[in-house]
Order: sequence, then structure tokens, then C-alpha cells
Amino acid sequence: MREIIKMVVVLTVLSAFSGGLLAAIRGETKVKIEDQQLKFVKGPAINKILEGCSNDPIADRFKIKDGDIERSFFVGVFDGKANRFAFEGTGKGFGGDIGLMVGVNIDNDQIVGMGVTTHSETPGIGSKAKTDPKFSDQFKGLAAIEPCKVKPDGGGIDAISGATVTSRGVCVGVTNAANIYKRLKPQIAEKLKEFK
Repeated sequence: MREIIKMVVVLTVLSAFSGGLLAAIRGETKVKIEDQQLKFVKGPAINKILEGCSNDPIADRFKIKDGDIERSFFVGVFDGKANRFAFEGTGKGFGGDIGLMVGVNIDNDQIVGMGVTTHSETPGIGSKAKTDPKFSDQFKGLAAIEPCKVKPDGGGIDAISGATVTSRGVCVGVTNAANIYKRLKPQIAEKLKEFK
């Protein structure tokens, strides 16, 4: 009996030590992981969406609390005015969640660009949502306050051949982003005033 108690105490101490060590490592690497995600995962989409801006949109960013979620917004300054920004949205594709960045011009409520950042879609078919500029360019100029749909569902977006589910997932992600934009527009407008 004494041996069992001793084993339980040793396992408890080791578990507590390991858990504390893992929490400390996670805390120390959190900023580094976020920087790597910005540079290699989200950064290419952000830079493409806000191409031609006079600032660094990765550096010029702000966060807004949206319920329990803290959302990041990446600012693009054009002609001395911070009126465009990109932020993240998600949709459900054939292989799982599709992460995407959506750029909006706050002056006219129009989408200035869309880029897929993460996905688990079929290589060569659904993965074209990330790599095919003809697909992503269709979102430019759409109203950021309207739902986005593929043509088979009554919308204006041509689905990727053989990847209608992926195309719908991207449209759902853009629509979700539009809903976030509508909800947070007053706070976004205030934050944009801080950038020049």
C-alpha cells in the first residue's frame, strides 16, 4: 500500500512539473509562433490583398475584441489614407476548415481582395482556391456587406471545376468575414484613424 501511495505522489509531482514546464515553453514561444504564422502563412495573402500600400500592413495592425475572440486587422495606407484593411475569416470546405484573409475598403464597403491562407482541400482540385488567381480575383469589387455565393447557388462567383464544395466554403468564409465587418465597422473606423 505504501508503494502505491509513493508511486502516486511521484507521478503527481512529475505530471505537475511537466505541465508547468510545457506551459512556460508555450508562453515563451507564443509570440514567435504568431510572428512565423504572420510571415509565412497569413503574410503572403495580406501583402497580395494590400499590394501597393505605402506602409507595412504586417507591422501596422490592431486588434478588436469581438465577444470572446480577439480579431486582428492589418492596415493598408493608400495615398496617405488608411482606408483599407485585411482580416481573417473561415469557411468549411470539402477537407475541413478553410482559412482566408479578406480585404475591405471602408470608404465604399467593397472587397479589395481575398486570399486563402490554410486549407485541407484535395491537391490539384480544391487547392486551386489558394493558387488560382482567376478564382480569387472574382471577389474584388463585391459588396462587403452582402452574402457571397457561387453561381449554382444564385450568386456571382464561378466555382472551381470539380471543387464546388471548396468554392462554397470560400464564399461562406467571405460571407462570415462580411458579417464580422458589419458588426465591427464603427470600431474599425475609429482604429483606422490612428494610422497614416
